[in-house]
Amino acid sequence: MPSADILPIRPIAPNYAGQFSAALLIPDAPAPALVTGPRGKRAEKRYNVYRNNVTVSLIASLTSIFPAVERITGADFFRAMARSHVRETPPASPLLFEYGRDFPDFIDHYEHAQNMPWLSDVARIERAWLDAYHAADAASLRAENLAAIPPEELGGVIFRPHPATRLMSSAHPAVTIFAMNRGTGPVTRVEDRPEDGLITRIDDEVTVRLLPPGGAAFFNALLAGECLAAAVAAGLDADPAFDLSAAIGEMIASGAFSDIELENSHV
Repeated sequence: MPSADILPIRPIAPNYAGQFSAALLIPDAPAPALVTGPRGKRAEKRYNVYRNNVTVSLIASLTSIFPAVERITGADFFRAMARSHVRETPPASPLLFEYGRDFPDFIDHYEHAQNMPWLSDVARIERAWLDAYHAADAASLRAENLAAIPPEELGGVIFRPHPATRLMSSAHPAVTIFAMNRGTGPVTRVEDRPEDGLITRIDDEVTVRLLPPGGAAFFNALLAGECLAAAVAAGLDADPAFDLSAAIGEMIASGAFSDIELENSHV
C-alpha cells in the first residue's frame, strides 16, 4: 500500500493530452469525455473557462509582439484577426514569445487586411525585432578591426554576422510605417515605395535602420558569407548610386557584425 503522504499515480491514457488540447481552440467543440470534475462528473464549464483563458493568453501574446500592427488596425480589428489566427495555428512551443511566427503569413491571406498590403511586412519587422532582442550576446565589430587590415587585402575580408542581425526587404514602405507606429507619435501618409531595413542589437537596444539604395544587396551578400569585394559589386549592381563609405559606417554604427576573417585567418 502507498504511504499516507504519497498519492497513488493514476494511469493516463496515451491520447489524453491530445484529446484535451484538440478542442481548446475550437469554440463550439464539446469538452473531451475524459475531462471530469469531482466524483467523475462532467466538467464542461471548467473546460470552457480554461479554453477561453488559453485563447485570451495567446491573443495577449500576439498583442505584445505586434504593437505596431495593433496600432495600425485598432484594438478591435487586431483582436478579431488574432483570434482567427489562434484558432488556425496552435502554439508549438511552451514559450509565449515564440508564438506568432506564422502571423505575418496569416495576415497576407486574411480577408479583411487585403487593403493594407504592407501590414504583413510590418509584422515581419516586429517579429525580427523580437528575435533580435532574444538573440545571443556577442561583441560588435569595431572600426579599428577594419583599420588593421592592409588596404590591398580589404576586398577579401569576410564578415561574421552578429547573432541579432536581421535584414528585411519590402515592396512597401514597411520600415517607415513600423517606425511611425511603434511608439505614440503622430502618423502621416507615406509614398508607397520599396524599403529595406536592417535590424540589429547593441547591448540590449534593438534598432531598425532604413537602408539606402543598394544597401540591402550589400548587407545581404555579407550576411551570406560573401567577401567585401563581392558585396560591393552586389550593391553597385542593385544601384549605381551605392555609397560604400556610408555602408561601412552603417555596418560599424549598427553593430551588424561581430568579427571578420581574412582568407583562412581569424582577425
